[in-house]
Order: sequence, then structure tokens, then C-alpha cells
Amino acid sequence: MTEPARLSAGAEQMEEQESAAMQLMKHEKEAGVPSNELSSANAATDQKGQPASEIRSSYGYHSTARPENSDMSKSLMTDHDASRNSELNLPVYGSCSAMESSEDSEEDMYRDAEEIEREKILLCETSSSEYKLSVAPEMDIMEYCRKEWRGDTPVAKRMRKGYEAVAQKFASIRRVRGDNYCALRATLFQALSQATKLPSWMEIEDFTMLPEKLISKYNWIQQWQLKQKLGRKMGEISDEIKEYLILLRKKWKSISEIKGSIEKQTACEKLFKNEEEEYSLYEALKFLMLNTAIELYNDDKNGRRVPVFSWLLFARDTSSNPCQLMHNHLNHIGHNGGLEQVEMFLLAYTLQYTIQVYRLYKYSTDEFITLYPNDPEEDWPVVILITEDDRHYNIPVRMYQETRL
Repeated sequence: MTEPARLSAGAEQMEEQESAAMQLMKHEKEAGVPSNELSSANAATDQKGQPASEIRSSYGYHSTARPENSDMSKSLMTDHDASRNSELNLPVYGSCSAMESSEDSEEDMYRDAEEIEREKILLCETSSSEYKLSVAPEMDIMEYCRKEWRGDTPVAKRMRKGYEAVAQKFASIRRVRGDNYCALRATLFQALSQATKLPSWMEIEDFTMLPEKLISKYNWIQQWQLKQKLGRKMGEISDEIKEYLILLRKKWKSISEIKGSIEKQTACEKLFKNEEEEYSLYEALKFLMLNTAIELYNDDKNGRRVPVFSWLLFARDTSSNPCQLMHNHLNHIGHNGGLEQVEMFLLAYTLQYTIQVYRLYKYSTDEFITLYPNDPEEDWPVVILITEDDRHYNIPVRMYQETRL
């Protein structure tokens, strides 16, 4: 039998679709995102109708955090009973399987070669972290939208609608540098820029003794990984994290005492241009998140009431207890992963701040504006962020006076 001279139109179309699907899966694998997650963030990127290298500038992102499925709560709640039986005092090298850290020199998948080269040249010329801007100057929010979402695809139209809704309340946006710390960076920048006093939990006398106290009780915390500084001894980790906590309290106190809003913003911008201090603050926040997780875990095992997100946090196969949470999640924030949705709840609960997020890809749904936690205390301050995909967060600014309560 001889083969047909050419495929039918239908066969050709099917072959092209299969080829396109294989290319997309290959792209997802190379970008570090599971191939089955082709909606939300990745769909948004593809729908812009631009090459990936042209989508984001130096504030681009490559976080591995993922948008949650709407059925996530149900599936996690089913596994809750099993996860509650996990013991906290686990062997140092037991069921706590540490994931490999990625190289710190990982290229930004969302910048083109020219932009990456420009930044390298700038860093060589300045040889100083003072010029690495973590939070960009504000720009008109609709101008930003028009620049980022020019296509006529359904996703682009939804994003524009989302930005239009946000623009009813905010005039500008500040882009946040995306290096897997972006959720911590955006939240902390907002919290400090409007701080008027120290949080009550930071005024406790033994606040800075927390690392020593926890490590003496849970020896697996010796495996805490600081950015670019792995394998420290117990005392060294304790002392360094203590320094980070002291710095966090010092900076929060000094900025909160500044009266003028312009002066306060200037102080925040100066802090977030100092890379060494900035990343030290993020490590302090991560450790405080671990402390909160341990408290919630112990409260639940002792029959005390805990927020629902705590059940979800420890219902995951990768974080059924605080030890696994540290190894498989917290240790990787800023290295090769960002905050997942349930960890946004943990961050908010740790800071005792309500984090209100405009989730643009959820426009026209009940999840367009999401609160972390969803049942906050009335006296908690509020910080407001904006995201296109639950992976990278920017900051809306200049709220119109008439919209304030």
C-alpha cells in the first residue's frame, strides 16, 4: 500500500495542534512551572500575543508559586485528619525531605537579552547595591495597563477590565522587582510606608531571643537556609537571625516615627535600595512565619481553635508539619520559589495585617478582591496589593480621597 501524497486538512490541523501542545509543555518545563498548569499565570502570558522575552522588564518575575484551584479547599480539608497526626519533633533527616536550591544566577525568563545585559553593565559601573531599585517609581495605572496588555484576546480584555476597576480607586501603580521575594517585598514596603507605630508583637522583650529559643527546642531548625549562606552551625544561624530581627524592629521603629508622608516614602525607598538590609528583612519575616506556623500547629494538636488556613497549610503532602514546611517551602522562598496562596495567609497572620489583593485574572468573579486572612481582626492595618496571576505582586498607590471610608 502506498501512503497518501498529503494529509487531510483535519489531520494537518490535529498534527499542528499536537506539535503546539508539545512546544508549550516544553516551554513550561523549562520555565519551572508544571505542565498541567496552563491556565491563570501561563495562559495570561501566552495571551498577550508577545514573545515571553518581551513581556516583562527588569521587574519581571519567575516565582514558582501557583494560583490555587477553586476546589483546593475541599481537597485539602479531606486530608486534614491524616495530617493532624504528624509529630512536630521529627528527626533532622527524616521525613523532612529538603528540595534542592536553584542557582542564584537563574536568568529571568521574562526579560529579553538586551535588558539583562543592560542591568549587568549598570551593576558593573556602579558596583553598588544602592542602584538596584526594588520598587519602581509610580506610573499612571492605565498607562501601565495599556503598555502591558495591548492584545484583543479574552485574557487581555479581562486584564484591562480589571485594571479599569482598580483605577476607579487608585491613580498609580509601582512595579515590584520579581526575584521570588516579591510577595514579601510588596507587603513589607506597603506596611512600612504607612506605619505609625511598632506592632505589639514586636515590642515583646524577648522578641530578638526567638531564634535561640526555637532552635533549642526544635533541633531541625539548624537546617534553616539563609540566602546564599547554607550549612551554618546552630549558634551561627541563631545569631544571624537575631541580627535580622533586631534590624527589622529598628527600621520599623525609625520609619514609623517619621511624621511627613513624603519623608516616610523617601525613607522606605532608601531602605529598599539597600540590598543587604532589604534581604535581611525578608529572612526575618520568613523566620517569623515559621514561628507562627509552629504556634498554630501546636495549638491545633492541643485542641485550641485555629484559623481555617492553618488546616490547609498542614494538609499539604509537602508540609504536614512545621519541619516539612520549613524544608519544602520556607527555605525556598527567595531562592527558587515564591509564596503560594496559603502562605499568603500565613504572612498576613504573622504580621497581623490584612493583605487585600486585587487578583486581575479573577475579574468579574467573587475572588477578584481577596483578603488574607478572610476573617481578619477589625483593628489590623490593611495593605493593598495587585496581581495578574498570584505569582507576582505590584503596589497600587494614590488612593482617591472620595473612596476612603
